[in-house]
Amino acid sequence: MSCSIKKKPIFIKVDDVKVTTIKSDTIRLKANAFFKNPNDISGKIATDEIKVLINGVEIAQVSSEEFKVPARKEFSIPLNVAIPTRKVFKDNKNGFLGGLLNSFLNKSIKVQFKGDLRYKVLGFSHIYPVDKIENINIKF
Repeated sequence: MSCSIKKKPIFIKVDDVKVTTIKSDTIRLKANAFFKNPNDISGKIATDEIKVLINGVEIAQVSSEEFKVPARKEFSIPLNVAIPTRKVFKDNKNGFLGGLLNSFLNKSIKVQFKGDLRYKVLGFSHIYPVDKIENINIKF
């Protein structure tokens, strides 16, 4: 009986990007990274190298713990982002604040998740580059 260990999980897509909450101190975004694991054993995926750009300006990083990958299943990893509103108002380079305010008036922002997901199992590792851009509607 043979088991597969060194096959990498198949990266399907990053999708379901949406604003989850807007408060006076924080804007929270969420997305999901979808995979299929053909391996007979589980592994782990780290998400700490993914940056979040809004309207082309880096504003935050994905915050989540290392995710345990289930064996022989399709799965998704939540990509959660908390953007401090003070950073939005402090970081006004390249007209970012004006662009963000314009986006809020138009009720749409361009969100980009860019970086790497790292899969690890039994000394074997693989990097998945992520570069997802999506225009999302803001609902107040």
